[in-house]
Amino acid sequence: MLHPVGQIRRAFALAPVLTGGNRTLILVIAAVAIIALLVAVVLVRQVLAADEGTESMKRIAEAVQEGANAYLMRQLRTLGVFAVIVFFLLMLLPADDWTQRAGRSIFFLVGAVFSAATGYIGMWLAVRANVRVAAAARAATPGPGEPAADLTTVSHRGMKIAFRTGGVVGMCTVGLGLLGASVVVLVYKADAPKVLEGFGFGAALLAMFMRVGGGIFTKAADVGADLVGKVEQGIPEDDPRNAATIADNVGDNVGDCAGMAADLFESYAVTLVAALILGKAAFGNSGLAFPLLVPAIGVITAMIGIFAVAPRRSDRSGMSAINRGFFISAVISLVLVVVAVFVYLPARFSDLKGVPAAITDHSGNPRIFALVAVAIGIVLAALIQQLTGYFTETSRRPVRDVGKSSLTGPATVVLSGISLGLESAVYSAVLIGLAVYGAFLVGSGSLTLALFAVALAGTGLLTTVGVIVAMDTFGPVSDNAQGIAEMSGDVEGEGAQVLTNLDAVGNTTKAITKGIAIATAVLAATALFGSFTDAINTQVAKVGSAAHGLSLSLNIAQPNDLVGLLLGAAVVFLFSGLAISAVSRSAGAVVFEVRRQFREHPGIMDYTEKPEYGRVVDICTKDALRELATPGLLAVLAPIAVGFSLGVGALGAYLAGAIGAGTLMAVFLANSGGAWDNAKKLVEDGHHGGKGSEAHEATVIGDTVGDPFKDTAGPAINPLIKVMNLVSLLIAPAIVTYSYGDKASVGLRVGVAVLALLVIVGSVYVSKRRSVAVGDEDNSEPAARSADPAVVSSS
Repeated sequence: MLHPVGQIRRAFALAPVLTGGNRTLILVIAAVAIIALLVAVVLVRQVLAADEGTESMKRIAEAVQEGANAYLMRQLRTLGVFAVIVFFLLMLLPADDWTQRAGRSIFFLVGAVFSAATGYIGMWLAVRANVRVAAAARAATPGPGEPAADLTTVSHRGMKIAFRTGGVVGMCTVGLGLLGASVVVLVYKADAPKVLEGFGFGAALLAMFMRVGGGIFTKAADVGADLVGKVEQGIPEDDPRNAATIADNVGDNVGDCAGMAADLFESYAVTLVAALILGKAAFGNSGLAFPLLVPAIGVITAMIGIFAVAPRRSDRSGMSAINRGFFISAVISLVLVVVAVFVYLPARFSDLKGVPAAITDHSGNPRIFALVAVAIGIVLAALIQQLTGYFTETSRRPVRDVGKSSLTGPATVVLSGISLGLESAVYSAVLIGLAVYGAFLVGSGSLTLALFAVALAGTGLLTTVGVIVAMDTFGPVSDNAQGIAEMSGDVEGEGAQVLTNLDAVGNTTKAITKGIAIATAVLAATALFGSFTDAINTQVAKVGSAAHGLSLSLNIAQPNDLVGLLLGAAVVFLFSGLAISAVSRSAGAVVFEVRRQFREHPGIMDYTEKPEYGRVVDICTKDALRELATPGLLAVLAPIAVGFSLGVGALGAYLAGAIGAGTLMAVFLANSGGAWDNAKKLVEDGHHGGKGSEAHEATVIGDTVGDPFKDTAGPAINPLIKVMNLVSLLIAPAIVTYSYGDKASVGLRVGVAVLALLVIVGSVYVSKRRSVAVGDEDNSEPAARSADPAVVSSS
């Protein structure tokens, strides 16, 4: 019986070919991807055809558009320099030939550009859709002499605009992801998996930087605006007298739209990378096409799901319509997958071409194997969606309990939100763990098939991504719409309540998106272990007898492995702490600036003077671009330091620790933050005292704590896991090469590890030494006067 590691090595050693039939199928899949992009164009036209509202609303929307575009262009220019450096560094890493090296580097840039494009498109349309949603709500409270529209009709119209905006981003995500992977397979054929490593790495790396930078921007403005405006001055959340309101609305778009859209694109791309790498090993010729066929089905069903989100009068809330569209899409996906596996795949493993005897001798049925594996992913998406909704919806008991805790003060609000997040993280981790374990069982003793089953579960989850992305973008669009309405003063009464309700639904959809995104991270990372193992074993074979006996097995009795495991978990905590600390410092600067304006311009409060919105936008922009470097360097360099110092076994343990801790941490942060935000909505709607009460102030403080949890650190852990996995995959051959054989060099390994460690330590040290950028603030006002001591980080 061949050892499991040997099975993988033998499987990857065979060379599947792209047959004529598969080539035709992939061309069809590429055409489906292009159709998705065309549907996005149609949806853009539908959104832009809606009314933009009053002149005041248009002016506010234009200010948000200018701020968001200026920040994102500066961020992309900064990241462009970094991407070019990585392009050349990838050329230095081992590959079978220079064609693979060049392809890996080129498609690294393609993945980065596609990720940036998805984020930019999401931002570009969101800042134009928000004012249209606000204008739709205004119909419920028209001006003198204008007829009032039916309230339900108004709500449905606003929701449709917001969700169709998200649909554009969803179609771009699945369209560009599928198109990029299809082109790589068509051009590089059997070598496609190696080249796709670069494509996935580019998407993941850029998404992580955009997620961190955008998250710092949006939450610094949000926390600063809430602490000074709502807590200290007692004015509404989006009151035009608050100098941070424009920055807050800009942040929703560069963080929640651009950052999250890029994040979900990289989730899509990296899952496809893992599926194609393992598909080549497990299914041979068919493995170069089938992993693309499943998400292509998802593109079709995403179109159906997006258009199926049509609210009904009988719906309890907007979530009812969104849930209906999601489940329609999921059920149709499952049905079409059944058809695809029985039409495309053979009934026996022995009929597969280009696979080793360990696979062809398997007694199972490839059709049943693939169908069950994909179904696991679809079911997982549905369960995560429901579980996250339970812990974050305003109509469910957990959020209502957090809102009720506001009657006893801020401390109990914070404690109840933390306990909710911790508990929900356990249930989510158990669900994801059961999905991974179920996929392994489908492999029936073959490690190659088991890992491919995990990857197929990931592609099953991808069939829902189009609708999931639409759900995510819906959140910031509805949030911005409420901000524009309040700042303009043109939407009151029932129209304002419509926007409040849509914003609460948006908080839930954003939390659901983050839950599903972390599930894709775990599935993709687990599947990539197969490729990581192969990269090591392939290089061992090249090195020869000097590395004989080296294998990748996690054994915590080995000190190196235990240390690697602990370091992997620790990096997740350090990464989260750095992101939250960055928000704290930047928010402190915003607090000082907004206070200064209120103090030096007293006419702001009686509307005789206007706030200087641009100054706060500039503070958030500079701080976000300055602060994103440290978490990014940690993600890229920590695996290098561990791998070159402790070896590939410790590096594998490091990844295991990061996946375990990252799963729990990401869900905890996302759900705690979402629950605090919606608890605040409950109180603002009149529960437990309503606006202006002590209970309201308590939930505002809870929300400010949750802001960097749910919109900065939490969602950034998803690309963090993928970046570290792909970095490990890319450097594994180099670690083996310089550890054994003729090229072995302890000095080189130590030098690389020490250099990486010094950059990490130096970057963290510089980050921690930064103080709040007070700017023109009167130096006589000490940091201790901040509304919340947690907001100001001392140097």
